[in-house]
Amino acid sequence: MPRRRGALVRSVARGALAVLLLAAGISHVTWGRRGYRIVVPDWATRLLHTDKDAIVVASGALRVLLGVGLVALPRERRRIGAAVAAFFVAVFPGNVHQWRTGRSAPGLSTDRARFARLFLQAPLVAWAWWATRE
Repeated sequence: MPRRRGALVRSVARGALAVLLLAAGISHVTWGRRGYRIVVPDWATRLLHTDKDAIVVASGALRVLLGVGLVALPRERRRIGAAVAAFFVAVFPGNVHQWRTGRSAPGLSTDRARFARLFLQAPLVAWAWWATRE
């Protein structure tokens, strides 16, 4: 019985993570798109040879794909979980940039919120990893 309960908890955690990714991804390509551009560091546009809007849209699309993949591709669960964890690591410099510049983005309009957001990244990485390891 405890093994089943553990599997159920991971399944619920995976579903919640998928919902989070889908909601965040949709916001990046719709209503929040303009506001998220300020999170993109200037060096990222130079490195990727594109503009901030394209990075925000690509980031949103990737979030949606990862969220859908968590639900629709159970055999690839571990790989997708690793990709989600890597994605959360990859976007961390944007969070640092936003905190250092003190610029607001959707849902992060105070210095306190921007600073607290930095500490959310590690639990997100752990969540993605743990929820996809069954």
